[in-house]
Amino acid sequence: MKRLTAGLLSAAAATAAFALAVPAPAQAATSATASADHWGSYYSGNYKAKASGRIDVDWNRRHTSNEVYVGGRLSDLDHRTYRQGGKCAFIQVQAHGFGDHHGRWAERESYRHCGAGGSKRFHFSAEDVDAVRVKVCQIGLRSSYPTRCGDWEYLYAAESE
Repeated sequence: MKRLTAGLLSAAAATAAFALAVPAPAQAATSATASADHWGSYYSGNYKAKASGRIDVDWNRRHTSNEVYVGGRLSDLDHRTYRQGGKCAFIQVQAHGFGDHHGRWAERESYRHCGAGGSKRFHFSAEDVDAVRVKVCQIGLRSSYPTRCGDWEYLYAAESE
């Protein structure tokens, strides 16, 4: 029995060593690099708005250009009526472009959802970016100014790859 076990273990070790020694297919070496991560849940400062989702980053073969896709769900957790001070859920998504050393966030988009207990999907994309961040807030039904914001949450930074 011991010989059988030792034989099986050595066969398994030889198979693993062979798999590591054989190079991956040529296609994998020349294809674009992609990464995907889930993010969140992130909240407004008073926890009455929430967002979570997924980020995908696709690089070209030479690693000189990329496309970033951010998708998620924005949830309104504020069950107060508007007369009672209830507000809508709000998220800001920003992307920082390659080579912009002036601190500007080139691509910006915001989304809102009004409807306590419900949620709304959102999608954002940008090209040639080295960082992406989001901030979850609340906003009045007809307001242009978000309030009760949480912190900026960084979803992606090119240095981390």
